[in-house]
Amino acid sequence: MAASPYQQLEDEFRRLHAFRGALAILRWDAAVVMPSGSADVRGEQLAALETECHLILTSPKVSRLIDRAQASVDGLEDWQVANLREMRRQRDHSLAMPNALISRLAKATARAEVHWAEARRNRRYAEVAPYLAEVVALTRDRAALLGQHLGLDPYDALLDEFSPGVLTAAIDPLFKTLGRRLPALIQESLQLQTNAAPLPIEGRFSSSRQRALCVEAMKALGFPFERGRLDESEHSFTEGVSGDLRVTTHFELADPFHGLLAALHETGHALYQLGLPPEWRDQPVGRSRGLALEESQSLLLEMCVVRGRPFLTFLKPMIDRHLGASGAAWEVDNLYRHLTRVHASPLRIDADELTYLPHVLLRCDLERDLISGKLDVAHLAEAWNTAAESRLGVRPKDDGDGCLQDDHWAVGQFAYFPAHALGGLIAMQLWEAIRNDVDDLDAAIACGDFTALNQWLRMNVHGVGARSNVQDLVKDATGQPLSALPALRYLEAKYLEPR
Repeated sequence: MAASPYQQLEDEFRRLHAFRGALAILRWDAAVVMPSGSADVRGEQLAALETECHLILTSPKVSRLIDRAQASVDGLEDWQVANLREMRRQRDHSLAMPNALISRLAKATARAEVHWAEARRNRRYAEVAPYLAEVVALTRDRAALLGQHLGLDPYDALLDEFSPGVLTAAIDPLFKTLGRRLPALIQESLQLQTNAAPLPIEGRFSSSRQRALCVEAMKALGFPFERGRLDESEHSFTEGVSGDLRVTTHFELADPFHGLLAALHETGHALYQLGLPPEWRDQPVGRSRGLALEESQSLLLEMCVVRGRPFLTFLKPMIDRHLGASGAAWEVDNLYRHLTRVHASPLRIDADELTYLPHVLLRCDLERDLISGKLDVAHLAEAWNTAAESRLGVRPKDDGDGCLQDDHWAVGQFAYFPAHALGGLIAMQLWEAIRNDVDDLDAAIACGDFTALNQWLRMNVHGVGARSNVQDLVKDATGQPLSALPALRYLEAKYLEPR
């Protein structure tokens, strides 16, 4: 019997999934082991694969099959209907982009990423500025074309790619609610901790010892090293697909928590990929429901779980074993005060939960101005420093602590940061629901038993894949619409408790 139009579509998107998996591994390789002089060659490879993916999505064959499958939608199961919707969505986004622009942007971001890494090492923004300017110009063109095709503002069109259906009109009120309370909450917390400073965490710890600690913690949380790796890179990230996951972190010899927290943050991303519905793993409906939900999983793990007393109770013997650390500074209560201490840092990756959102909102403002043309790329470093001083009360000492600390813009990820902020709100709302639903959660975590936590997430978040939009998923999982109030309840309870 001949394959139906829908079945033929699944074959096309299965091929697309394979290409995307190859792209992910090539990007991982570029950041971890590729020689810097190979950037142009890698750019050509990435451009070729990106172009092939684009050709699949924009082919007349795929459009014809989508139309025919839609005409027979009554014969499809619910997951298939959702999959067809996601196929159409990807096709519509791709139709707005000419092949030439896709290729030019792939090459430009490959060059900019390499020069960003070099500029970061030298802590000089001017070294990457010309390459970033090319990426920004091409992204503006892309946003304009996408917005015109989808009937959206250019920046909203980019945001919709990262978090489908979530636009600035929906998230701005949430951010404003946070903005009204956070400054005072930060000051209240600073006052409470004035006389309760933690003992300093001192010493130097080799990368190999820190890596062993990360590996044991990741295994306990459920990361499968038979299908994944942990490596080092300048900026931590997760790449790959559920059968081949690549996590990276960055170790600081004098701060063992820097690399550990980053590795466990990325483990949250990886566990989300692992929990996606396996029967749909090579189809659009089996992919993640956008960046906001992805970030919610990494932030839930890093912030809500790892920076809590129960997890630190579980982690303490591992710290003793791998780092050989002992003394009052390494007791659970002091580690908790250390990891929940509010402080103004110029670096987002080192930020505490209260100052984390101002870091992200700073980036939201700057990238909107870059895309609109209000901010020239040449003036980004100074604009960043001014915004950091205004929002965080600290001015970066150099470009390394300023606009060079993230690689997202160099690789073309604009509209990433609003989704990142939204992910924080989702994480805290999900955490509130988990604590209400799961009995004896703290005791289980303290014993290293993450079964109930992972099962709840797989049932309510991971296993949904892209079948529901973000707002519906959060409401179904928590019983409440997406709101900033659970985040404020969580932050107030945690950071206004007696120290």
